[in-house]
Amino acid sequence: MTQLLAGLDVGTSSCKAVVYTIEGDVVAYGRTATHWERTSGRTEISAVALLAAAEAALREAVAAAPDGEIVGVGVTSMGESSVLLDRRDRPVVPVIAWHDTRDTRELEELEAWVSRSEFAKRTGLPLRQQWSITKIRWATRPERQLADVARRLDVAEWIAFSLGAAPVAEQSLASRTGLFDLAARDWWLDGVQWAGGSARWMPEIVTAGTSLGRASVRPGLERLAGATVTVAGHDHQVAAVGVGAVGEGDALDSCGTAEAIVRTIRRGMPAEAIDTVTAAGVTVGWSPLAGRWTLLGGTQGGRALQVILDVVGLSPEEAAHAAAALGAVSSPVRVDAADPEKISITGIDSSTRPGAIWRAAVDDVTEQVAAIDAAMTKAAGPRGDLVITGGWSGDRSVQESKRRRLGGFRVVAGMEAGSRGAALFAGQAAGVYRGVSDFPPIKGGLALLKRGMDEVGVPA
Repeated sequence: MTQLLAGLDVGTSSCKAVVYTIEGDVVAYGRTATHWERTSGRTEISAVALLAAAEAALREAVAAAPDGEIVGVGVTSMGESSVLLDRRDRPVVPVIAWHDTRDTRELEELEAWVSRSEFAKRTGLPLRQQWSITKIRWATRPERQLADVARRLDVAEWIAFSLGAAPVAEQSLASRTGLFDLAARDWWLDGVQWAGGSARWMPEIVTAGTSLGRASVRPGLERLAGATVTVAGHDHQVAAVGVGAVGEGDALDSCGTAEAIVRTIRRGMPAEAIDTVTAAGVTVGWSPLAGRWTLLGGTQGGRALQVILDVVGLSPEEAAHAAAALGAVSSPVRVDAADPEKISITGIDSSTRPGAIWRAAVDDVTEQVAAIDAAMTKAAGPRGDLVITGGWSGDRSVQESKRRRLGGFRVVAGMEAGSRGAALFAGQAAGVYRGVSDFPPIKGGLALLKRGMDEVGVPA
């Protein structure tokens, strides 16, 4: 019987499930939107609703899959958000989004308790309002009269646990909590206690691709029953595995509404280097890959580019054509798009063309990425292969700007990289692959954009 693998990516806006052959060919797809409750400064969703959305995406994909045995299912997800469970494994608080700002008071308390440098050296994270540590402290304040908590999981771990996996903590997700000792590869218990937690909450640490048990029978997911379940890790890093950016120094530039730069590096870095690179906004954490670390930085570049398109009144194709029509003529126009809410455009006069504004905006967004790339190189050595993916990766102007500033790269378009990476780790957990070296290459007409090449194809 044909063997199949399922990869589930639980993201902020949607859950995406893809079924693959063990050769890496896509055979079925499912997607379900996630509906967060939003009020002033707060964004949350119930853990039960998030599980329902994930299962709906899986049901759609599994129902569309051809005959065959689904031998493994891997789950990747957004990081930072916590699922707190009671002794009967029932969620006791909503899942709070990473960008939720209800923990302003808790962040101030954290800054008073630990220095930015000490926090960075301990956790590999900049001290800011994003990580689990301050959200958990908010949730566990006495006035909230929280029911007894017995376990803390990340989102992917909660979904996998609900499917039948053992309750564990995958190392790349643990690295996004602010509760994890980077050098020790273990929980930072002083931080856990500061957050209001307990050592007994914190599960065993595992790597992605670890077999965590077999899927139980769930309505509409009978075909998954008996499949090996694994937690694949943090979505951005799992996407890097999905596109093959797995060598030491290799990097993924995911060009979506938010732009994420993920670089895989060897384990270990001097504490002072960690302090320096986190000051530049780059996080240092364990990779889903055994024995590796990951550097991760991000911008709001895609969002900024959309704002500029709205300003100039052009489509991406029209803007790229207008910029190309300028040729090599230099322009005094400069754009500062670091904050999409406060973009500044200077150097405009009566002769300024929309193409000049667009090119300046693209170059500024690329320069932001180049600064992150340079900080990573200073901390960890030269970059290896660079892979570009995401919605903006096919834009001609973006490609040309990146090629000028970052050098050669390859483009992977038209695929769910996170789901693919999750499925590959599922194959590893199920014994289909011995490890990352056995993962199948991307097929279907993958186009490579090497130095000096201009044409990009899209996988079938």
